[in-house]
This record gives sequence, C-alpha cells and structure tokens, in this order.
Amino acid sequence: MPRLLLAAILFLTLVSGGAYGAEPLIPILNVKGPIGPATADYVDRGLEQARELGAEVVVLRIDTPGGLDTAMREIIKSILSSSVPVAAYVAPSGARAASAGTFILYASHVAAMAPGTNVGAATPVPLGLPSPLPSPPRPERQPEKDGEPGEEQASDDAKQQDPQPQPPARPTMSEKAVSDAAAYIRSLARMRGRNADWAEKAVREAASLGAEEALEIGVIDIVAATLEDLLKQLDGRNVVVLGQARTLTTKEARTVEIEADWRTELLAVITNPNVAYILMLVGIYGLMFEFINPGALVPGIVGAVCLVLALYALNVLPINYAGLALMLLGIGLMTAEIFAPSFGMLGIGGVAAFAIGSVILFEPGAPHFEVSWAVVGAVALSSLAFSMMVIAMAVKARWRPVVTGRQEMIGTKGHVVEWSGRTGRVRTHGEIWQASARTPLEPGQEIRVVSLEDLTLEVEP
Repeated sequence: MPRLLLAAILFLTLVSGGAYGAEPLIPILNVKGPIGPATADYVDRGLEQARELGAEVVVLRIDTPGGLDTAMREIIKSILSSSVPVAAYVAPSGARAASAGTFILYASHVAAMAPGTNVGAATPVPLGLPSPLPSPPRPERQPEKDGEPGEEQASDDAKQQDPQPQPPARPTMSEKAVSDAAAYIRSLARMRGRNADWAEKAVREAASLGAEEALEIGVIDIVAATLEDLLKQLDGRNVVVLGQARTLTTKEARTVEIEADWRTELLAVITNPNVAYILMLVGIYGLMFEFINPGALVPGIVGAVCLVLALYALNVLPINYAGLALMLLGIGLMTAEIFAPSFGMLGIGGVAAFAIGSVILFEPGAPHFEVSWAVVGAVALSSLAFSMMVIAMAVKARWRPVVTGRQEMIGTKGHVVEWSGRTGRVRTHGEIWQASARTPLEPGQEIRVVSLEDLTLEVEP
C-alpha cells in the first residue's frame, strides 16, 4: 500500500510538472535608472538564465535616462547574441528610453512602448575637449572686367597674394563620437527593419518622440498599455533570431521576474562613483596608517579590502588618470605635512590638488556617473581641517616645555638626601642622583637642578 501511494504521488507530480512546463515562460528583466556595469552584468546573466529555462521571449522593461557607452554596448552584444528573442518595453507610463536606452530599444527583436512614454535624445555627451578655433574666412577675389589696362599684372599680383588652399579641418572628438554613434544606431535600425533616418536624427539632433508618434513612423513595433496587452500583441509575431525565423507563442504565458542577485547588487553599489571614491580614500588612508603604526592590523586589513574594491570599480568606470594622479599627489603632500610640518604650505597644497583631482576624476562624458560635489566638498573640508589640526599641534609643540631627555631635567626641583662639602645625593623625579653645588647644603634642603654633567647634577638652593 505505501508503494502504491508513493507511485501515485510521483505520477501526479510528473503530470502536473509537465502541464506546468508546457506554459510559455517569459522572464521579465527591469532596466531602471542609469545604465552602468551592474546593469550590463544583470542583463547578460538574465539572458543566460532565460536560455537555460527555455524561455519563449524575454521582456526587457526599460526606464532609463541613459548611461555609459561601454555598458550600453555590452547589453546590445548580449541581445544580438541571445538565442532567446528580446522584447524591449518602455514602461510604465511616464518612463523613458533616452540616450543609451534608445540604442537598446533599436537593438531588440521587438520594440514596444507604453502610452505616455518617450524615446530619443541619443546624442553622445561631449568628452569635454575644446574644439579648435575656426579659421578666418578667406577673402573672395573680385571678378575683373575684360579689357581693363593692367589686367595681366593684376592677375599676377592676385596669384601671388592668393593664399594656398587650406586643408580640410579635422573633426573634433565630439564630432567623431556623434558620427560613430549615428553609424551604430543606423546599423541596428537596418538589422531590425526600423526607421534609420529618425534614429540618426535622434543622435545628431537629440530628437525625441512619444509612443504614438514612434509607432507611426516605424521607430517601434507595438504600443501596449500593460504587460498583458504586450504579451497579447506579441502572440503570433514573427521575429528573426540569430538568422532563423521564429514565431512567438505568448498566449497564456507565465511571466516571472528575474531579480538582481547579490553579485549584481554589490557591483551596483561599488560602481557608484561616490562609493568608489570613498572606498579608494578609505583604502589609501588605511594602508597609510598601517605603515605609520606597523602591527595595528585593522587599518591595514580594512584599507586593503577597500582599495581592491575601489580599483575594481575604477577599472569598469570611465576615469581620468590625471585626476587620479592629482588625488594621490594631494594625499602625499598632506602626509608629508605630518612628518615635515611646513606651517600649512604642504597641507594646503595637498588639499587643493586633492580637490581638483576629485572633480576631474571621472570623465565628463559619463552622465549620471560623476562624484557628487557634496561628497568632494565634505572630504576636502575634512582633509583641510585635519591639516589645520596638524599645523596647530606643530605650533603648540614649539612653545611647550621639554618633557623628556637631558633638557627636561634643567629647572626641576628636589631635596637633599645627604651632603658632604660640595657633593652629595639629592632626590628629584622620585630618583636619587649624585649632585654637586657651589655652596654647602643641608639634608632635607630644597634644591633646583641647574645643569647635568654625565650622571651628576649641578644644583643650587
């Protein structure tokens, strides 16, 4: 009887599992906020998980103002190489797919938007490099009338004065970035059969569209008010995945949210520029304190861990190495102020170099990935206060009486223990010393130390 019951339970489990597995599975990935290395890792791992689960299609729900170009391209590579179709869905109402989000929308197998959303404004942010000054316009030569005397001489003079043809101006870094982005989004538009002209306009002119207008001119494929509406419209749609035609079956599909795991969450935290900046400072100061006080262990261990995390974060973020060098120079100058007080010159110079390096640490071409001015100001003011404290301690130490060594003994008081003639023994600082004096002294008489010769004190009443 127990065997029959176990067999019945196993049979029902298999049957229910087969029926459950027959439903189309549709994972939902949420791309919300600035696109960075953590977002790229999350999408790549999510698409891999969808492939392992045998998903019918992956819905990439987007609400982003843009982000890093490197992270965007990693996401697009993952989408183009995915064996599972990807439907990018700008939702909910009020969301946007700006800048990098526009490229991801164009790269997806199906592009959809909810009413009240917008797409576009995909112009790359300039990298902060100045453009060359425009050359002055060349004066135009006036046409000469036929038959005027001296025509041949005037022509010769004009040839001599006419400057050489100017070479075409080289494109600036900003123009190169825009041209590269325009070519990239046009290639994605042609691959998916979408409006390539408007895509280039979004890059070159920062054009933007609402959902209905985007559907009318062929920028997107679907306008869906809800996720259920999107799945209904996706059912039966033909897409091309890795060169093979496929028909989507999303009717009565089972959706499942794929949340970011701890690794992605950790990556999102440490790749925040403010967090990476603070981790780097904690790491540097921790190691510095460990070198100053060997054997403390805690500052060294914490500093090493924080510095490794900071270096990993800086490796995936677009940093300016000149800014990093200025920060290290500033920390070095502030450290030098501790060992060689210069009455503020080294400390103030270090704070200035540190603050300037902090401001330019991250490239200006990375929107939403800059260090907060509040964080830079707080750290700079703290460093300045620390330097001022060191200066104040150095100045105070110059006027403080000597408390150790031979000089400390001069002026101290004591009393005579025993005396004979001009020599004897005295007690001072709780110690008994050999002493000498120019005048005879009596036991118990109070004395003051005048000088120290070897281990003998010169005293006086």
